[in-house]
Amino acid sequence: MAVASELKEEIIRQAALAKRASHRLATLSSEAKSQALTAMAQAIEAAAGEVLFRNEIDVEAAKEAKLSTALIDRLTLNARRVREMAQGLREIAALPDPVGEIISEWTQPNGLRIQKVRVPLGVVGIIYESRPNVTVEAAGLSLKAGNAVILRGGSEAVNSNRALVRCLTQAAATHGVSEGAIQLVERTDRQSVQELIKLRGLVDLIIARGSEEMIEAVMSQSSVPVLGHGKGVCHVFVDQAADLAMAERIAYNAKVQRPGTCNAMETLLVHQAVAERFLPALTKQYQAAKVELRGCDRTRQILPGLKPATEADWRAEYLDLILAIRVVESVDEAIAHINRYGSNHSDAIVTEDPATAERFLREVDSSAVFHNVSTRMHDGGVFGLGAEIGISTQKVHARGTMGVRELTTTKYVVRGTGQVRE
Repeated sequence: MAVASELKEEIIRQAALAKRASHRLATLSSEAKSQALTAMAQAIEAAAGEVLFRNEIDVEAAKEAKLSTALIDRLTLNARRVREMAQGLREIAALPDPVGEIISEWTQPNGLRIQKVRVPLGVVGIIYESRPNVTVEAAGLSLKAGNAVILRGGSEAVNSNRALVRCLTQAAATHGVSEGAIQLVERTDRQSVQELIKLRGLVDLIIARGSEEMIEAVMSQSSVPVLGHGKGVCHVFVDQAADLAMAERIAYNAKVQRPGTCNAMETLLVHQAVAERFLPALTKQYQAAKVELRGCDRTRQILPGLKPATEADWRAEYLDLILAIRVVESVDEAIAHINRYGSNHSDAIVTEDPATAERFLREVDSSAVFHNVSTRMHDGGVFGLGAEIGISTQKVHARGTMGVRELTTTKYVVRGTGQVRE
């Protein structure tokens, strides 16, 4: 009980410090925020050796614990990934400052001048697993939006996260960013999450990124509003009017380029009119990349020897080199399959028929839909947002890739000349 009480007090202290910092951050100039972000990028580059050393400790521990290949890939840093994190901070620094943006304004007949203005959320708590780059992206985006951030990463990345947060906080402090603006919860047991998500009044928003089970637990138990970075059961549908060479490139990239990410394809749907021409050549590429294929009955008639796909496979987020394949009769069946089994994340059609493409884009109920594009392109950096805080599959406040604007809210600013309510 004493340990639990101690942890609770520690989390409350962090949140209270973040709340105080958030008031100062809300009024920090755009120039000061950009300078802080640039300094943070430089600090990460300067400390690359230490960051990679600490990351290696985490990776070795993950291997000894026999964690999945996909998780270890998400955990692993290298010189290129460190450079990308620093570049991401510079791109965030170059973005327009959303704070103070006037979204709309009008004057009422009684002379009231009303503006709807973008403002920071306040304190954002981010709960996530595996990926140390999330630490940097979350800190950078939160700062740009004028928010304090409390980071609670997974135990598998604790050494990497400590090294990164140390760099970020020291660099940000040199440009007027208050103590407590960027904090790491170093305790990685479940109790630390339980305490953080109950701090309504100190924490304004929780963003959860990780397994479906973790996100569901946070959403059901939190007294703070939650944005969930939902699981990605993503699809590519190869239509009968597809350019099959293009379809091969897209289907291969969507599965193989980085299978452990939420926007990687998990199910490939192929129109029956092109399945016999399309699947054998693509299968050779998948087999060379060591992708395990599971197919419906019609797929297994074309590709004998494949493992049968079960009902569970259509709902599975493998995050690995495993792919379910289904041959469908029409675009209607493809859309129905996606809307039934998908997770409203990222889904793509490959076709040269504009009418079919537009119907797919209109009727598939996902946070991002793509025409002749790999699902792997659903990303804040790719979309020009500098980085992303996550990909929301919800429909309230934010949906799809969440950048700096999604870390703000609004308030009304009303100016008058003595008007009163009659």
